[in-house]
Amino acid sequence: MYKRMYGCGLGLAVIVLACLPVRAAATIERGIMITAGTIYVNPNADSAKLSDISRGREVAVVDRSPGWVEVVGTVDVTVDAAEDSAADRNVTGWIADKGVITTSTPDGDKIVFGEAFDSEMEASRRGGRRGAAQDAMRLYARIPEYFPQSPLAAEAAYRAADIRWQIEAADAATRPSAKSSDPALRYQINEDSMRQVMKKFPHTKWADLAAYHLIENKLCGDWEAAAKCPEMEAQLYMKYADEHPQSPKTPEALYKAAWRYSALIQIYTANNDTKKADEAMARSLNTAKRLTSQFPSDTDWSDRGLRLIYMVQNKMPTWGYGAQ
Repeated sequence: MYKRMYGCGLGLAVIVLACLPVRAAATIERGIMITAGTIYVNPNADSAKLSDISRGREVAVVDRSPGWVEVVGTVDVTVDAAEDSAADRNVTGWIADKGVITTSTPDGDKIVFGEAFDSEMEASRRGGRRGAAQDAMRLYARIPEYFPQSPLAAEAAYRAADIRWQIEAADAATRPSAKSSDPALRYQINEDSMRQVMKKFPHTKWADLAAYHLIENKLCGDWEAAAKCPEMEAQLYMKYADEHPQSPKTPEALYKAAWRYSALIQIYTANNDTKKADEAMARSLNTAKRLTSQFPSDTDWSDRGLRLIYMVQNKMPTWGYGAQ
């Protein structure tokens, strides 16, 4: 995966021992860059420049000089959102002694989290810094690795996974398969990062949020006016709500299930299946009432649930021809 300049091809965790055997292992510190920097041949800004190094990249500190640190740093060769480290390499040189956070840095986890959040906001800003989303993703991901006992570890792991998911989801939406009615034929977003959050931080709201993302890979693209897709999707959301009753996403899941049941009313009616249309109406109303009764304080979704109840009771279409 890594390719170090000057011929050493090992990962950063072992690169110092393998390529710099004269350094005592105990003196090596691993760190995280929270600012962009430049790696030079010597501890002098007038010396030859070896490479730039971006936020969230790892460095191994192997020596120090006043105002400078000698590092083995992981740097970008290309920027690839989905395969962040596929073309990375390691470079040995000197950088200014600032912007490197190690496990011994006071409040290091909070500083890295703060920089990650700032980068995330920069990525969401129109005309924001190029590569800011990838910077945020890397920074968040470092926190559970470097500070596993931090109270921010679970949230940071989820935020890193969420950014990666959003990048892949945006790409998936542009593919022809995005409109397929068969979920198996649609581009599947990589679930590994979300599943890692669920495995490492079970029974937390971050695990609940990660599990909610996984539903997306199981949804249809285009229903094609058939009952199969909304039936299946409603069941997925109901299953989530039953298995994750305390999740911040449960009100949303209940609403989406209720709305799909309401859509089935129109589909069954168009197929002259009055019995199933009545059953869909009952399921939609019961699910929406469950939402409004269990989560009255979540006004975003409970109020939408009340609106849905009104529309269903008054036979107002919520999907298809005539939907408002």
